[in-house]
Amino acid sequence: MKNFEYTLDMWDVKGQIRAKRALEIAAAGGHNIIMIGAPGSGKSMLAKRLTGILPPMSESEIIETTKIYSIAGELSERVPIIINRPFRDPHHTSTTSSIIGGGRTPKPGEISLANNGVLFLDEFTEFDRVVIESLREPLEEKRISITRSLGKMEFPAKLIFIAACNPCV
Repeated sequence: MKNFEYTLDMWDVKGQIRAKRALEIAAAGGHNIIMIGAPGSGKSMLAKRLTGILPPMSESEIIETTKIYSIAGELSERVPIIINRPFRDPHHTSTTSSIIGGGRTPKPGEISLANNGVLFLDEFTEFDRVVIESLREPLEEKRISITRSLGKMEFPAKLIFIAACNPCV
């Protein structure tokens, strides 16, 4: 399967040799990364290009990712299947359940929607402490369990996590 949409490319980035190398290492090893730098220094620009240097998804990854998007109600006639690695970029005002998942009938959150791709939290220090703390276990276990009165759901969370923030002044 080929993607004919334009994807952001690392070749568009001029300079930033060390930052690009750090992202290449993170991509190659599936490592999480935090970028700290002044506003306008290119943290978000670089993060958005990480999926462009990851390998294409395998057939099983495409099926797994599409199932998650289907459960979440994120598929449409225009996008009936997910063939590109997801890049999720929730706002720092997002709730814990929107990031982790939940609801009366548990639905996948951003952490599962980023499965097989990238979860980018820009302005990381602005996220609620509970949201930040709730990321630890899913990032370690590569899955998220949500228990509600109607039952327990488990969703995958195999992703590369990128956080970006400005240094304290």
